[in-house]
Amino acid sequence: MDMDKYIGRLLDNRYEIREVIGMGGMAVVYKARDHRLNRFVAVKILKDEYSQDEEFRRRFHAESQAVAMLSHPNIVSVHDVSTTKEVDYIVMELIEGITLRQYMEKKGVLNWKETLHFAIQIAKALEHAHSRGIVHRDIKPHNVMILKNGSVKVADFGIARVMSKSNTLTKEALGSVHYISPEQAKGGRVDNRSDIYSLGVVMYEMITGRPPYDGESPVAVAIQHINGGAPLPSTLNPNIPGGLEQIIMKAMSRDPADRYDTATAMLYDMDEFRKDPTMLFEYNLPPIEDVTKLRHPAAEQEQPAPRTTAERVAEKRGEQPRTTRRMAPVAAQSQSTQQSRRSASGASRSGQSCRTEERSAQERARKEEQEREEAESRSKIAVTAIVACSLVAVVAIGVFLWAILGSGSFFPSQEMVMVPPLLGKNFDSLPAYTQIQVIRGGSQYSADYPEGQILSQDPVAGTEVAQGSRVYVIVSQGPEPTNPIRKMENLVEMKYENAESYLNGLDMNLHIMVKEEYSDTIQEGCITRTEPFQDQPIQEGDTITLWVSQGPKPGVMPNLLNMKEEEATRYLNGLSLDLVISRQEEASSAVEEGRIIRTDPAVNQPLTRGQQVIIVVSSGLKKVQMPDVTGLSYSDAMRMLASWELTNVKREVVDSDRPKDEVVEQSVEKDTEIPINTEIVLTVSSGVAPTPKTMAVSFEIPVETANDFLFAITDDAGQYVYGPTRLPAGTRSCVATLTGSGVQVYTIYVDGQAMGNYTVNFDG
Repeated sequence: MDMDKYIGRLLDNRYEIREVIGMGGMAVVYKARDHRLNRFVAVKILKDEYSQDEEFRRRFHAESQAVAMLSHPNIVSVHDVSTTKEVDYIVMELIEGITLRQYMEKKGVLNWKETLHFAIQIAKALEHAHSRGIVHRDIKPHNVMILKNGSVKVADFGIARVMSKSNTLTKEALGSVHYISPEQAKGGRVDNRSDIYSLGVVMYEMITGRPPYDGESPVAVAIQHINGGAPLPSTLNPNIPGGLEQIIMKAMSRDPADRYDTATAMLYDMDEFRKDPTMLFEYNLPPIEDVTKLRHPAAEQEQPAPRTTAERVAEKRGEQPRTTRRMAPVAAQSQSTQQSRRSASGASRSGQSCRTEERSAQERARKEEQEREEAESRSKIAVTAIVACSLVAVVAIGVFLWAILGSGSFFPSQEMVMVPPLLGKNFDSLPAYTQIQVIRGGSQYSADYPEGQILSQDPVAGTEVAQGSRVYVIVSQGPEPTNPIRKMENLVEMKYENAESYLNGLDMNLHIMVKEEYSDTIQEGCITRTEPFQDQPIQEGDTITLWVSQGPKPGVMPNLLNMKEEEATRYLNGLSLDLVISRQEEASSAVEEGRIIRTDPAVNQPLTRGQQVIIVVSSGLKKVQMPDVTGLSYSDAMRMLASWELTNVKREVVDSDRPKDEVVEQSVEKDTEIPINTEIVLTVSSGVAPTPKTMAVSFEIPVETANDFLFAITDDAGQYVYGPTRLPAGTRSCVATLTGSGVQVYTIYVDGQAMGNYTVNFDG
């Protein structure tokens, strides 16, 4: 595709293409000016090889129209979609920022707070899209934009589905192989949980500085996704909180049934962890040892019983695993193990040794042994089936890629090199290695290596690897400070017990003072504010004041406006007033669907025990038909729109010989059904006719004639502005002097036959 051929063109008499700002596998992205709304936008134009495929164009248009219905602050908005014989494109909001990939390359390993901050916003975008039946299918750092204010927007929703249905895009899809789910790698059914897996992989890479799987070819990486067995993030970055590691590994479960069912469920756990970063969850994740058994069945009896992530983290901290109030699902095999442990523990506590109990214990042991043997038998059958399916999948992927990319192009012979010794070398002074890539995977304190020196490497020195492989290193921060400068953490919304435990755990002899206050927004027993507040320095022996919520002020109606219905109901039930809650629905001009418009009684009105409370829930934004206001004065047009509750109106003034302040154009066509918060642009006459300009314009003649011919040019009203004039045979262009203003469309004629339209911008 010639990227420059669209620069300077005006698409659909509206979008003026300015410059190339990005290029992907299927399209080129341009910065453009929307002349109708006077703003800059991003225009993604399909590459020529895809615009020639009618079926692909149909899917592209249908999917883009569906995505245009998404409206969420964490999703790049799609403003317009156009499919014509000449060009196919979508118009999106122009984002001023960088991709998450660029941000990660700049910062290396992200801390857990940044990882959680970005992941929550991505999950919110997925939650919205999934609720509308749209699966992204290509979540990766390249498709996540970070704005200057730190907010996140996810791009290319729905486009991945079009790509996945076109075998001409297989090469491009391979660019995402580090983030695809196992079912995508096997060509299986894809659903919401596939996006959740990819988000887990992105979180893994953010917090460790490397993807969970890497290899010498896309096929090798795809196979690793199918087999599973990624190392725990804490083995690469020991500073990862245990609860966050559990969230990441649950999202990355190989079996979709073991992942979060929805983005909402994942958001719930991330929010719980955000409130208490010391927490651990009560679900068990498939440990690394399980994957080893699948690949090496003979080793099953040699391995110790696998431990959960919670047990590993607790062991590392030297404490017992903590749990949350939320009882997340535990795998069936883990439940039987837990029951056995509880039985053994109960017997130990009882201290009884009667023969009856011994015989019962022996009988239970025999039954458990029998069940274990049966389970092992079933497991071996399942293992055989899994291995067979994996082999079939591997062969299928190989054959498919062989067919697409050419015989043998995916399996080139690789030159092997030895990994050099890097320990003790200064990372910033490393030579430019040409045969390997040295990647900084993080940093940590060390008493053995001065600041800046490499203290570990993976693979280790002397390992034989393929040329071009990555070697990940950890860089020393020097000895850990004896009196580090500490800053106050954000404890708001954390339970008081957890906040107190955290502060006492700092071993700084802090004096904790507790004050109580009412709060309509923060749950009873949780922190509302602190002194000092977040990020202020704290020193040994300081006094920390914690304000603890008593819940809403008793006896009055709390402010539930804009709260989700389920949250409002839960909040009212938490007042312990035995309120009788009923709901009503109505369309709203400002409140989105499913949120509270108002309550009866109103905010701060008295409440009595057993009182009936009505919550009015938005059924969605009210819609009306756009009236025709062209030809009216601006003030009359505004009054008419206000009577239809259309108040989001912008005014643009253009030079025109129409009466001053007369509406000459409206951005929404009449009779179009629109939500009442839709932005409407009224183009208003200045009362001054535009000053015409005269310029020489060269017109190409699209046909080559053997004889003299008549050539003419007409304006959009059909009036001749040039000719008819007889031109010599073989003439291929003609320069005409034209007078006009703004953007005008002209038609050229050869021997009385229309040969095409030409757009001339007299203001350009």
